Amino acid sequence: MSEKIITVNRKARHEYHIMETFEAGINLKGTEVKSLRQGNANLQDSYARIENGEIFLYNMHISPYTQGNQFNHEPKRPRRLLMHKHEIIRLFSKVREKGLSIIPLRLYFKNGIAKVELALARGKKLYDRRDDLAERDAKREMERAKKESARNI
Repeated sequence: MSEKIITVNRKARHEYHIMETFEAGINLKGTEVKSLRQGNANLQDSYARIENGEIFLYNMHISPYTQGNQFNHEPKRPRRLLMHKHEIIRLFSKVREKGLSIIPLRLYFKNGIAKVELALARGKKLYDRRDDLAERDAKREMERAKKESARNI
């Protein structure tokens, strides 16, 4: 099972508490796939929404394919995600809860097929983000001190 990561939404883990993750296929046009193979995608500020029993990904930017002529695509068009009906219904019932949203974490090729990893997430408050940064800095300092003490022995 080979995976080639195209792009990762780094801000997602900083701005949201990740509750659960899902994998979904993406309905793409030909030039979008070629552009993704070149690594031209951005997940920043993108989100998913469920409408009429289907799930769509909004604000994902896929740059136009350089060799594509009139067949090129619109960079930020809504893209339909491919999931089983029961997964969509389960997601929809959880999103109705207060404060939960669906955000993409990463975009990748799995056995040659474009996939997106979605997360059911709750937004972090500013103080949560500060706590996470302080915790990460403290952990980094402890590791640095541990290496330093091992070097001095």
